[in-house]
Amino acid sequence: MTVNFAVLGAGRIGKVHAAAISQNADAQLKAVADAVPQAARSLADNYHCDVKTIEEIEAAGDIDAVVICTPTDTHADLIERFAHAGKAIFCEKPIDLDLERVVTCLETVDRLGARLMVGFNRRFDPHFAAVRQAIDNGAIGDVEMIQIISRDPGAPPAGYIKSSGGIFRDMTIHDFDIARFLLGEEPVTVMAAGSVLTDPQIGELGDFDSASVILTTASGKHCTISNSRRATYGYDQRIEVHGSKGSVAAENQRPVSIEIANADGYTRPPLHDFFMTRYTEAYAAEISAFIDGIVNDRKLTPNGEDGLKALALAEAAMTSVTEDRMVAVGELPRVSRLG
Repeated sequence: MTVNFAVLGAGRIGKVHAAAISQNADAQLKAVADAVPQAARSLADNYHCDVKTIEEIEAAGDIDAVVICTPTDTHADLIERFAHAGKAIFCEKPIDLDLERVVTCLETVDRLGARLMVGFNRRFDPHFAAVRQAIDNGAIGDVEMIQIISRDPGAPPAGYIKSSGGIFRDMTIHDFDIARFLLGEEPVTVMAAGSVLTDPQIGELGDFDSASVILTTASGKHCTISNSRRATYGYDQRIEVHGSKGSVAAENQRPVSIEIANADGYTRPPLHDFFMTRYTEAYAAEISAFIDGIVNDRKLTPNGEDGLKALALAEAAMTSVTEDRMVAVGELPRVSRLG
C-alpha cells in the first residue's frame, strides 16, 4: 500500500515533512496547500506534485492522509475538517492554545473514528528513544527523578512570540511531552517560575524567556525542566533520568562528534545551531511511524490525548507563574478528559 499525502503549509516545518514523505517507499506526496501561492508552488515543484486548495484536498479521493503545518490557530478546525473527510491526520503541536478547544476537537475525532497523530518529534529522536529503552529494559531500576534541559540559541521574532501562546505552550510543551514519555506516571502537580532575563521586549509582549518547572507524580517522582531563549553556545538539549539502580543520560549532539586535544586543552565542535538540524532523524522517524501506522493499522502515537495532556501541563505552569503557587492538574477545566 502506498499512502498518498498532502502537506498543508509550505513553511519551514512543511518542507521538513515533505522531504520525509518523499524519502519513504510507502508514501507519495500528491499535493501541497499554502495561503501563499508562491510558497506552495515552490515546494510542489521540488517534489513534482500538485498545488491544491484545502477544499480540493478535502474532496480528493486519491489523498489518504494530510500533514498539518499551518499556523496554530488553524489546527483544530483543519483536524475536524479532515476527520469528516475520512483522511488520516498528522498535526504539528499544539492542537490549539485553548484547552477547551482541544477537548471539543478530540471529541469530534473520537466520534468520527478518525486517526490522528500529534507531532511531538522528540520521542523519535534516537538518543531520547534509547533513554526510554534503557528504562523499559530495567537498566536503571525504577525511575525516581528526571532533569530536562532545553535551551534555544536565541528567541524567535516578536511577531511569532505574539501568536505562540507563550513559552510554556510553545517551547516547554515539548519537554512536558518528553517528561510524560519517560516518567511512566502522569504528573499531578506543577510548580513553575518564569522570568525575563534575555530581552525586555519579550516581557513587553507578555511572555517569558527563562523558565523552570517541577512536575510531580502521585507516587512522588519528579521532573525538573530548565528552559531559556538564550544559549550562546548552541542548541542545548540534554536529559538525565535517575533511577533506583542507576541513571541514564542523553548528551548534547554535534554535527561532527570529534574531540581535539593539544596544548590548549580539549576542544569539541559546536553544538547544532537549532532544531532543524538537531532533530533531523526525529522528524523523519515520526513520519515513518505515521505511515507505518496507516499501512499496518497500528495505533498512532503520540495521539490527541498526548497533545491534550501536554497542553494541560503548560496551562498549569502558566497558572503557577501567574498565581505564584503549586497547581494541581485536576484544577483545570474539563480535566476529566485527562483521566
